[in-house]
Amino acid sequence: MTVTTKIAPETGLNSLGFAKPPAETRVVVAMSGGVDSSVVAAYLAEQGYDVIGVTLQLYDHGAALAKKGACCAGQDIHDARRVAERIGFPHYVLDYENKFKESVIDEFADAYLAGATPVPCIRCNERVKFRDLLETARDLDADCMATGHYIQRKMGANGAELHMASDPNRDQSYFLFSTTQEQLDFLRFPLGHLASKAETRAMAARYGLSVADKPDSQDICFVPNGNYAAVIEKLRPGAADPGEIVDMDGNVLGTHNGVIHYTIGQRRGLGIGGLGDPLYVVKLDPEARRVIVGPREALSTRTVPVGEVNWIGDENFDGMAPREILVRIRSTRPPRSAILRPTGPRSAEVDLMDPEEGVSPGQACVFYDTGSTRVLGGGWIQPRR
Repeated sequence: MTVTTKIAPETGLNSLGFAKPPAETRVVVAMSGGVDSSVVAAYLAEQGYDVIGVTLQLYDHGAALAKKGACCAGQDIHDARRVAERIGFPHYVLDYENKFKESVIDEFADAYLAGATPVPCIRCNERVKFRDLLETARDLDADCMATGHYIQRKMGANGAELHMASDPNRDQSYFLFSTTQEQLDFLRFPLGHLASKAETRAMAARYGLSVADKPDSQDICFVPNGNYAAVIEKLRPGAADPGEIVDMDGNVLGTHNGVIHYTIGQRRGLGIGGLGDPLYVVKLDPEARRVIVGPREALSTRTVPVGEVNWIGDENFDGMAPREILVRIRSTRPPRSAILRPTGPRSAEVDLMDPEEGVSPGQACVFYDTGSTRVLGGGWIQPRR
């Protein structure tokens, strides 16, 4: 990554887009304690920016705090502080436990109880990092806030635009679709243009950061060992009440030990083998405590209802004519062709060109421009009626 410490003569702007020297530009860096945000802080400090590091204390769930590979835990706060001390910029730890519980954890538990499959990392970005922490950055008189996310912010004809990362294997646009235009104007993503994670680690080594070889976080930070059901049972006693496994005609095929243990598209672990063709979870009915199973073809979905739409395209969303876009309905799959049909100010139907299996309420549906890497926003998949 090329270091630029002077204002670019062709634009009159520094590397973060401000018409003043880096030393007069204050940047709050959201530091998780991982290699990505640590490199962002070191890189901006090297350029001469007025860097302030902020790490959020999000939870204190006993075993989770000692778990490696999860963000925002005790070790991660220590790692972020060490990076700040080495590079020489101020670092603060903010107690956001109550905010995090109210904005993320409670909804996560309630969504699972309602038969959805939530994505709490998106809500954390939306409600904690890009709302509450961003306001804290403004209170610190920062000109902008920088994060270690792999996504790009580019200036377009109508202002700042959100684009996929250069490295498709690291792209985090699925988890950032709910970023609003106002937030995007204030945010910066210095790593989004890098070709690979190896380049980030090489920079960390060059800066002498102790986190240069630190493993990436894999699980949801407040879910130790990926055991979602255990966390939900702890938060919502009685959540694992038993019930019936039924076919699509309502015939009882077996019993289960809690709807929260099942997800749409699940095949293994149903305990109803030997009934002929493989059966999959096609629907969850938490009110009746029923898990509905059916053949694989019953999982096929072409029309996806979407709510809570966040639109950051150039057109006015409400009243916009149907348009062809690309959509991603799983973080691990590439965008695919679809038609977006707005049905209200913040609702839409997405017609997939090719059916998708296992579309689950509570997951995100992210919109992309067909002719570029631009992220147009997205919404939350709603239950089919």
